Amino acid sequence: MTAPHLADRTIYIAAAGFTDDLVHELEDLHGARVLDIRGRLVMAEGPARPAAWAQNVWLEPVAIPVASIGDAARKLKAIQRNWHLHATGHHRRAALIQEQLPRVAARPVAFGDAPPTAPLGSWTLWEPDLVLASARCTSPFPDGEPRFEENRTVPPTRAYLKLWELFTLIGKRPGPGELCLDLGSCPGGWTWVLAELGAGVFSVDKADIAPHIAAHPNVNFCTGSAFGLDPRHAGAVDWLFSDVICYPDRLLATVGRWLELGQCRNFVCTLKFQAETDHATARAFAAVPGSRLLHLAHNKHELTWVLLRD
Repeated sequence: MTAPHLADRTIYIAAAGFTDDLVHELEDLHGARVLDIRGRLVMAEGPARPAAWAQNVWLEPVAIPVASIGDAARKLKAIQRNWHLHATGHHRRAALIQEQLPRVAARPVAFGDAPPTAPLGSWTLWEPDLVLASARCTSPFPDGEPRFEENRTVPPTRAYLKLWELFTLIGKRPGPGELCLDLGSCPGGWTWVLAELGAGVFSVDKADIAPHIAAHPNVNFCTGSAFGLDPRHAGAVDWLFSDVICYPDRLLATVGRWLELGQCRNFVCTLKFQAETDHATARAFAAVPGSRLLHLAHNKHELTWVLLRD
């Protein structure tokens, strides 16, 4: 079936707790007028914009008038099989519609597996007789939030899930024969992920990482400041990682030195915001040619900056 497109509109699902940041990004950075906000759902004018604070983007939203619960389910199934409900209201009626749609298994992902390839559309019951839906979205996961089969014994914290998620999304990761620099690595979760992938890891922090991770044959731990390491003395590395707690502008200065000297090919860094979001520094990171800024489902008040040059 066909349904009328919401002319020149895009729907964004904000990262949980950061709807205001998404609205600021759309209006102040991109000049996209926000038309409606319902919880995490933000409707804005214009085509899809790069939106770091969006967990998922509905690329082709349509408006579907419906006469009943069964009619809504039939019309959605006529478009495609797989749908995820993002509830914004009329919760009981929406749940009854979803019950009549084919069940979509959302099993936890085993790290190393590819993301789902089957299209997953998103929909919401906007009014009792009106469905908004998009068969095409930017994420193959419900609301852009993958769940993993976690390792609850080896990693010292759950921060390792950020790397698992990122590598799953981008389809690229370090491997044997590559050298990774992990700045501010304590307690060692990111170092552990990189070492388990077979890469060599030079891990740097003022505080020690977990002993069992420091003992990994692929890890070389050095006590020192993440910001005191001079790129001119460190030599060339394939990847630079940083999940260190610091002000984003200080991280930007450090990354800038590495970019200037050309001593690293790929970067993955977490921008950790204190109290208020530093939108200006986030824009500076996003402006680095070829880079990408995104909010991972396992980020908190953070954004992940990625630059891949292979």
